[in-house]
Amino acid sequence: MTGKKQLKARIRARMAKTGESYTTALRHVAGRPERRADGNWTFHGGRHPNSAAITGVLANQGVAISEPLVFLAGGGLGAGYILWEFKRHGAANMVIGFRNQWQYPDRWTAKTLDRLGVGFDVHTTSGAKGAAARLTAELDAGHPCLVLPDRYHVGYWHLPAHLDGYGGHPVIAYRRDDTDVYVDDRGRAPIRVPRERMDAARARVSSYKNITHVLRPAEIGPGRLTEAVLAGLRDCAEHLSAPSDSFSLPAWRKWSRMLTDRRAAKGWPNVFADGRGLPGALLSLWEGVEPVGMDGGNLRDLFADALDEAAPLTGLPLAPVAEDFRHAHTLWHELAETALPADVPEFARMRELTAALRESMADAGSASPADAAELWELRAAVDHKPPIADPEALFAALAPRLAAVWEVETAAVARLRSLVAKE
Repeated sequence: MTGKKQLKARIRARMAKTGESYTTALRHVAGRPERRADGNWTFHGGRHPNSAAITGVLANQGVAISEPLVFLAGGGLGAGYILWEFKRHGAANMVIGFRNQWQYPDRWTAKTLDRLGVGFDVHTTSGAKGAAARLTAELDAGHPCLVLPDRYHVGYWHLPAHLDGYGGHPVIAYRRDDTDVYVDDRGRAPIRVPRERMDAARARVSSYKNITHVLRPAEIGPGRLTEAVLAGLRDCAEHLSAPSDSFSLPAWRKWSRMLTDRRAAKGWPNVFADGRGLPGALLSLWEGVEPVGMDGGNLRDLFADALDEAAPLTGLPLAPVAEDFRHAHTLWHELAETALPADVPEFARMRELTAALRESMADAGSASPADAAELWELRAAVDHKPPIADPEALFAALAPRLAAVWEVETAAVARLRSLVAKE
């Protein structure tokens, strides 16, 4: 037991220091661990919720395909930035989109499965009772389901009430008993969610319409996989070449300008004129960019791995583009480190608590409510009294780093576009 506690402590410490995902930190600390199972269900972990959910279901159906290639089939990378202000709570939070069609999880799932040639049934309804009955029927028939619960209501993230209805990401509901739904959310152990909580979480965001995807057994042959990869590459190149400063790469350039713009209402010098809410925004930046967060991080490393796997399938010289995006991943990491430096004690503790929550949930299927309470209490305290001597100096340090990301990724996408245009 002592050895297990020490291992957990080392994993959490590495996650807090590097921003790595639980899976990556575990591999560095303990080597490649054996997969765990819950009855007939085997846990495969994962890096990004959407691609990991599809990969996990396919793997349990006997279809061997890597998460990077599933991610690529869906169009790979995206870009987008939204700063939410909670005036009533003196807080701010960021949504940073790193996946193709990040704002449309249902469309992304359908597109990805169609390209891979995986048949699926999709169920939507505005009625919670009908949705609950359908989930029961599918699970009782032995069909794992991709569902989309609100994170606050699903419970295991232990979020504060002001994030009620803020949304969530796809998870796998793979079985049930009389009281709970068993969930796989990129971990190594089942997450047990009380049935009434799961039903409420699925119904909370009206636009989700209680959506459920049920994947049919499939075979993905080499030819189909190559076609899916090529379609994903073209999709990514076209999507990130668009001029939109909300849903494509220009969003990074716009964000870099907002960091120092005194005239724009959403300029950071105006939004954080008195410093209040800034630490929470910086933590959401760190969580969004680094794989330790809830969404899998900036995903540039996942895309680079996908390009490495796609090269022999397509015959395209993708290695230089992969290196471009690994460089972009490094730049994102440096941005996050600048935003939430570990040498500020309050920031270091928030990083530790974030890592502890993710590790305990991934390894044991439950996170500590005490850790979550401390994290959000600390976040509220530093939002009220920020431990930042000169916010505008920080903004000035972040802006060129973000501009550098935009330049590197723009050049990388241009290189990718020239390759797929010749195909």
